[in-house]
Amino acid sequence: MENTEKKIREVAQKLLKDKKVNLVIGFEKGTLPWKSRPVFIRKHEDADKLVWNQFCENNLAVYIPFYKKMLDKGNTIAVIAKGCDARSLILHVQENVAKREQLIIIGVPCEGMLDRRKIEKEVAPGEITKIILKDDSVTIKTEKEETEQKQSNFLSDDCIMCTHRKPVVYDELIVVNIKEPPGVKRETILNEFEKKDPQDRWKYFSEEVSRCIRCYACRNACPGCYCNECFVDCSQPQWIGTTVDSETDLQLFQIIRTFHLAGRCVNCGSCSRACPMDIDISLLVSKLSQDSKQFFNYETGLEIDDMPMLNKYSEDDSNEGFFEEH
Repeated sequence: MENTEKKIREVAQKLLKDKKVNLVIGFEKGTLPWKSRPVFIRKHEDADKLVWNQFCENNLAVYIPFYKKMLDKGNTIAVIAKGCDARSLILHVQENVAKREQLIIIGVPCEGMLDRRKIEKEVAPGEITKIILKDDSVTIKTEKEETEQKQSNFLSDDCIMCTHRKPVVYDELIVVNIKEPPGVKRETILNEFEKKDPQDRWKYFSEEVSRCIRCYACRNACPGCYCNECFVDCSQPQWIGTTVDSETDLQLFQIIRTFHLAGRCVNCGSCSRACPMDIDISLLVSKLSQDSKQFFNYETGLEIDDMPMLNKYSEDDSNEGFFEEH
């Protein structure tokens, strides 16, 4: 990781020093032991702030829409991009949020990010004071005890199921040797969910969504949610209520948001990680990603010259489930 971090700093520093970019979006050390936080570097002298470790979980593509005015002026932005970040950046190019030549993608092959909730459960109710990452192990220290385990025990669920760990597009690639995915396929998890009968699936969904407090952390963490005015904020007309008192409104928010991401989600898991109520939001969107691949042979963010799924039509598209013979 230290070698990777060094190379990231060198590339970012050179890009800024040569004035090839106006901004580098990456990660710096956070204030908590298990957190690296986004950082926005404008001066080459500040490139040493950049870090890289298994807590760089945010999908940094989420910040690109916020710099739309900057991009419209012809500026260029560099992004430290994991596999999922790079695919989200491709989506932004496809949807005209940014032009390809305005994004310098510093690709970093990723072995997966660690899930803080899994780590916290391991030491609960103790408070984590320090975390040491070394090779394949993680040492978790609290005021009372210290435990060492394999990092694979704490991998984020979405990272376990990731099939695109290496960025599919990049301008600079930080060459690191990465391990093959553990072999758990997303379809395996989703197929277990689909085996349930409709009533049980709806019951699971209803119970998960009932915990929603409408904080919109999932929306704000998602690189695919960048509308100037979200449907939940519309007042003329008002699509759904704004309180948590209505079970229907809670369900509608999650259902409509999920369908807005059909053919656009890269399964980075940012939504589930951001949710303070531990709702498995990622499962819902993953189901539509699976359907996109099954019916339309489409995976988000793999081909930069391709059009988003819902923006194109092909005679080879499957109509399975759309028409029933009587």
